Amino acid sequence: MTAPVRSGDPIIVNVPLGERGYDIAIGRGLIGELGARVAALRPGAAAAIVSDETVAARHLAPAEASLKAAGLRVSAIVVPPGEASKSWPVLESVCEQVLAARIERGDLVLALGGGVVGDLAGFAAAVVRRGLDVVQVPTTLLAQVDSSVGGKTGINSAHGKNQIGAFYQPILVIADTALLDTLPAREFRAGYAEVVKYGLIGDAGFFAWLDANWRDVLAGGPAREHAIATSCRAKAMTVARDERETGERALLNLGHTFGHAFEAAAGFSDRLLHGEAVAIGMALAFAFSARRGLLPPAEAERVARHLAAVGLPTRPADIAGETPDADALMALMAQDKKVRRGRLTLILARGIGASFVAPDVDSAEVRAFLAEKLAER
Repeated sequence: MTAPVRSGDPIIVNVPLGERGYDIAIGRGLIGELGARVAALRPGAAAAIVSDETVAARHLAPAEASLKAAGLRVSAIVVPPGEASKSWPVLESVCEQVLAARIERGDLVLALGGGVVGDLAGFAAAVVRRGLDVVQVPTTLLAQVDSSVGGKTGINSAHGKNQIGAFYQPILVIADTALLDTLPAREFRAGYAEVVKYGLIGDAGFFAWLDANWRDVLAGGPAREHAIATSCRAKAMTVARDERETGERALLNLGHTFGHAFEAAAGFSDRLLHGEAVAIGMALAFAFSARRGLLPPAEAERVARHLAAVGLPTRPADIAGETPDADALMALMAQDKKVRRGRLTLILARGIGASFVAPDVDSAEVRAFLAEKLAER
């Protein structure tokens, strides 16, 4: 793993999708350049900024000012914060407000917020007028390294997370790392789970670097930008090879099958943030892999130890409140998007940096494993 880049000019990571390719700009203070960067792509366009109440109070004014200074007409659409906004009623409200703002097909939607806003605004852009350009301005670590890149958009269903949506790529991603300074520590740690995921999937060197430098990543500065850029490069290359998740891109769901089930069981609430659920899911995926003899138990313990050191949960017992039994969790996992003809697919590992897609995993084996883990205190 190379040393962190020096702070200064923005880091540009390209997502190479031919004519639909786009750049991710990473660096401090980039919200001030937002208008110039958008206008360079869509001069004279109007923009509907979708944000939530928490983010809007901090970052909407400078975003609007930058866009207006570049000659763009701007409208703001503010939704309630939290996972509950990824719903039909809020999607309908956003779509109607985009239309009421007279946003035309040559205009754009700008998602200013975390993963919830990015998914919601991206889905609205995909369906309003049969497709508007979308710019992602992620304001959380999780969104900067994961959900803003790759074109997955959508809302939740009573049947599970992200069950209704579309693949719809942005035309630009602006990852202003200064915006992360205002994140609560818990939210930043939750986002870190998606950073370490890239090391666990296919880059043992990056995991080792994170193991040595995670405190500097949390503190900010060049180490943070290096971690974000490395994560974005990994995701960009994966998306370029498998945009619609027919194969390799499924690896990005490491920890998510377990994690989404726990997240749904917690009611998509602050009891368990998405990144926290993923951390538990990754720890379980490595523990299950060790159970199957795919890797030494010490490797799984190393993963759990790193996540715990950062301050992330690693066991079902770490979730506040009551946790469902194994049967209820298996029912939730059956709604996972990787299920094929009713057969469960998991992302497992042969070691740190050596994850793989395991189709047709025996449900009874998974249920027994979950029951054991749920019994641990």
